Amino acid sequence: MGKTIIYPVLAIAVLLAVFPFFYMVSLSLQSDADIFGGVPIIFPEVLQVSNYVDIWERAPFARFILNSFIIAGGITALHLIFDPLIGYVFAKMDFPGRRFLFVATLSTLMLPFFIRLVPLYILTAQMGWLNTYQGLIVPFAMSAYGIFFMRQFILPIPDELIDAARVDGASEIRIFLSVVLPQLKAPLATLALLTFVFQFNEFLWPLVVVSTTDMRPITTGLTLFNQEFFTQWNLTATGGVILFLPSFLLFLVTQRYFIRSVMLTGMK
Repeated sequence: MGKTIIYPVLAIAVLLAVFPFFYMVSLSLQSDADIFGGVPIIFPEVLQVSNYVDIWERAPFARFILNSFIIAGGITALHLIFDPLIGYVFAKMDFPGRRFLFVATLSTLMLPFFIRLVPLYILTAQMGWLNTYQGLIVPFAMSAYGIFFMRQFILPIPDELIDAARVDGASEIRIFLSVVLPQLKAPLATLALLTFVFQFNEFLWPLVVVSTTDMRPITTGLTLFNQEFFTQWNLTATGGVILFLPSFLLFLVTQRYFIRSVMLTGMK
């Protein structure tokens, strides 16, 4: 009786979750006549695959994709450097004010980005970083969530292992690189996946900082298809499908590490 009720409910939930994406794919294959015909079409009779060609001609879409990869890739690389390093400091080093600094770092998670937006913009403008890659990347070089995430996986590493390395004369950097980092493959892959997906889909900060078309990522580049009195929904949906693909492919590559990190978290 329980399964008879649960499975239909789960099936409905899956349909509700998948339908928006399915409809986006459907829109990307429709013509202007189909979209503005007055009746929503789920299954177009004629698939207008040319939308996936037109989008490269209507706007510098290749440049948008390149910018998105540079921005999201740069931020992800910096996260993979700084987050585990700071997490190691909070997890295995004892120094005055460690607990206060850790709590202060976590407290930033309670501040919405809208509160930090104005001072961050002013600081970026004063440094002359508006409409530049460093202005889009450096302010997000690390995150409180990433630091906390790495700290939780470093804590279970035996202190005796680290102390033995110190007795052998290894420096803290050597201990981090040779002892700690090799045991963080699964959480690092998970952190890379979450960071890349979030930054690849970031819209607000590029909208505020970027002022020229050639510096736009995909998220803000798609606004070129939205005019005051007319929106090319089929091309916008086509861009949305293309925006989804890199994140999906990255998940396929890192899914075994992602599942492993979730399993390790549940075992703690």
